Amino acid sequence: MTPQQMQGLIIPIGFLVVFYLFAIRPQKKKEKEIKSMRDSLKVGDEVITIGGIYGKILLAKEDKITLEVGSTKTRLDVTRWSIGSVIKSREIKQD
Repeated sequence: MTPQQMQGLIIPIGFLVVFYLFAIRPQKKKEKEIKSMRDSLKVGDEVITIGGIYGKILLAKEDKITLEVGSTKTRLDVTRWSIGSVIKSREIKQD
């Protein structure tokens, strides 16, 4: 390859590197954190679903979470991936 052909490749490769550093890598890190949060859900945690429903976890199975919602204590079954965030995690007391 001639030096001019190498110069023609440097700019596209540079754009790919910058795109990876500022777009792909942070997105993968965020996805990993969300997966970790969803895998660590436990009974007693207060959560918000991706649809905006606030609830407390009553039962956590493999892929199904049962939430207690509202003052009437309505129970909703949702999938684990539908949990958007944890408001308050149940504290485990150790004596």
